[in-house]
Amino acid sequence: MKRIIIGIIVIVIFIAVICSLRQKISLTNEQTEWIGKQIFYNECGGKIEFLVAWNEGEDFMSLGIGHFIWYPKGKKGPFEESFPKLLVFVKEKGKALPNWLQGSGEPHCPWRSREEFLQDLQNPKVADLREFLMETKSLQLLFLVERLKEALPKMLKATPEKLQPHIERQFYRLALTPAGMYALIDYVNFKGEGTLPTERYKGQGWGLLQVLEEMKGNKRGMQAIQEFVQVAEKLLTERVKNAPLGRNEQKWLPGWKRRLNTYIDALADFNK
Repeated sequence: MKRIIIGIIVIVIFIAVICSLRQKISLTNEQTEWIGKQIFYNECGGKIEFLVAWNEGEDFMSLGIGHFIWYPKGKKGPFEESFPKLLVFVKEKGKALPNWLQGSGEPHCPWRSREEFLQDLQNPKVADLREFLMETKSLQLLFLVERLKEALPKMLKATPEKLQPHIERQFYRLALTPAGMYALIDYVNFKGEGTLPTERYKGQGWGLLQVLEEMKGNKRGMQAIQEFVQVAEKLLTERVKNAPLGRNEQKWLPGWKRRLNTYIDALADFNK
């Protein structure tokens, strides 16, 4: 029964991807499951306990296989808050939320700081969150695919008309291969679409839109993935240099680079 349910979810993901993009894109069940497991590893090290986390130096919680952002009540940060949107999505798919997250209003993070959260790890709400996120990993992957489905029109809308064909061409250089799809899905979740004015330091962004803007090639496969990784690494390095004093983003850069290199490794995995 469990395999049947997983199979149905994978088919839904496949249909979502096919219907969302202008050109035909196909992923096998195995490829889709691989992407979900890799994103879980990227964000949580593949460990269940890290489905609920609050990273040092951040003013928001990170939840689920995609470490979706959740701000405390009254807090507004520069990065897009995604966990409340995940809750809406999961509820629409028929999965009940933990009782304390149900209600008419938008749920806010119940802890005001990382320190407060770490002192409250035995709170039943922490266990509820972890169990909920364990049970909905497949839906979280579908949520990530849905986000990618919306990413291209969102980026094109934020791009001058004369540059739109270039963005679309570079997008499909990646999207028409499984490894490229993994790179797109993961990077949008990892660093955003690049359309928010707040997701910039000194006027310079690092999201998917900015990466595609700087890409110049035409070939797919290895060349597309390698160029994507090179440009993304350059932009993230510049982000660290431009970051506000005190954020100490240099400590994250080695991990970001390792994550980008998994896009290249994916080519070998999908070609086995």
